[in-house]
Amino acid sequence: MQEYIEFFKAHSMLSLAWVGLFVVLVASLIKSSMSKIKSISHQELTIMVNRQDAKVVDVRSSDEFRKGHIVDAINVTLADIKNNQISALEKYKASPIILVCNAGMTSSQAAQLLSKQGFENLYNLKGGMGEWQAANMPVSKSKR
Repeated sequence: MQEYIEFFKAHSMLSLAWVGLFVVLVASLIKSSMSKIKSISHQELTIMVNRQDAKVVDVRSSDEFRKGHIVDAINVTLADIKNNQISALEKYKASPIILVCNAGMTSSQAAQLLSKQGFENLYNLKGGMGEWQAANMPVSKSKR
């Protein structure tokens, strides 16, 4: 134990950085476990679409959506969600909604916004379209 105390005294900045990172990690884990929005894998997405009639909402730009998206996904951009232009989603308010973006970060933000707008059954695809395509899951391309 004496060695640890000496290390902390000799390297106070490094020790504080490690303690700070640990606190941030613990806070992040607690926040994600208590969040209303759950992250799901591509296998769970497939099961939910097939069994619970979940709706997939792609929050990427229209150009990215046209280049390739999950089959039967609806394209509602993050800007539309921020501006409360979500009339395409209103009829799915009671259904499970799975949000998708390129890597899972933008869709997480969109899920938070939708949660504030009264949507309750929200999910986020872990890894987004990148992980979906890496797993060789089917991708549909728009002809528009």
